[in-house]
Amino acid sequence: MTEKTQKKSFSPIGHLRLLAIYLVPVIALVAGAFLPSSPAQENGDEIQFADADVFLELNNTDGDLGFHASIDGDAWKSLSIESTRDKKSLNIRTGGSLQVHGLTQLDFESAEPPFEELDPGVFFQRFPEGEYDIEGRTVDGQEMESTATLTHVLPGPPRNIAVNGVALSDGCDESAGPVVGGPLVITWDEVTESHPELGRTGEPIEVLYYQVVLDQLDLGLTFTTDLPPEVTEIVIPENFSDYGGTFKLEVLVKEESGNKTAAETCFTVE
Repeated sequence: MTEKTQKKSFSPIGHLRLLAIYLVPVIALVAGAFLPSSPAQENGDEIQFADADVFLELNNTDGDLGFHASIDGDAWKSLSIESTRDKKSLNIRTGGSLQVHGLTQLDFESAEPPFEELDPGVFFQRFPEGEYDIEGRTVDGQEMESTATLTHVLPGPPRNIAVNGVALSDGCDESAGPVVGGPLVITWDEVTESHPELGRTGEPIEVLYYQVVLDQLDLGLTFTTDLPPEVTEIVIPENFSDYGGTFKLEVLVKEESGNKTAAETCFTVE
């Protein structure tokens, strides 16, 4: 029996066609890997805000609470905040030139009626704990969305505020506190727990920073500084305290959720 051997022929055109079939998807895959991704691709369907925070601020001396928000991101033409009850608490729509140009930053605080007018329990009902959806639309039509968490854990107020070792009373009465001499050394107790009476009481907290605001009321001068959580004492520069007169002092503490509590007092310097 004669075995016939069939020879395979080489066709350059056929190989070129086959090569093209394989190369097209490979080229597309490689090209796609080097294409820059948009912010929307990186975060799903919506662009994330750079900052989106909601928090509470308590003035423990005056006895009032406020709802605050701080939002920042790409230029937007509309923005809304939706509460945990799926109801819009805020709805902003720009118009005219602002709709074309856009906004990028929004910081606001609610009215802060005293507790005699608005019971803290009613306030907490109006602004419940949970996630708040912050949504917007950029000037070129892309959707923006972030989620912020609100908690009722309020830091306890700074206690035993003193200037040069002299204890100051809470609030500002007619005498504006004791007369002390400079240089001024302000001290207070470390805050380690949530407020003993309001919100979620008696819980350990993580302090982010203390803030000291000192106003020279006669001349309208202000000294402000932020201090790390381990620091509960500050020496006021003499070129500020040398003015003498009446001073209003606020010591504020901010905890990790963003909530803040402030205590105020006054004193005089001769």
